[in-house]
Amino acid sequence: MGLLSNLFSGITWYKVFDSENDAVKNIPLNKAVTVLAGKHKICMARTPQGYFAVSDTCPHNGASLSKGMCNTLGEIVCPWHNYTFDLKLGHCSTDNAYGVEVYKVDIRNDGLYIGVR
Repeated sequence: MGLLSNLFSGITWYKVFDSENDAVKNIPLNKAVTVLAGKHKICMARTPQGYFAVSDTCPHNGASLSKGMCNTLGEIVCPWHNYTFDLKLGHCSTDNAYGVEVYKVDIRNDGLYIGVR
């Protein structure tokens, strides 16, 4: 339990969907939507591998990543200049100088939550 609690210490959890069914209805497969977790604008994506959450603003030129598409490599593709960001790790495969913050997603009995440090 100690290791698990350390992994989640300092995280505030925000409910973004009332159920997983609600999330499925609102996030098409291989697409993303913008959700708010407190004051944080988050790009939440759904792929065959699950749900992912990264910061919504592309660090290259400020586009909303949630307006992009997910590719088969598990990346979100920026709609403006096609920069790609790994949904699990946040690094940019197009340009090593960029990266996005990654947030934890937790599916619970009462909904989907995003954890923000």
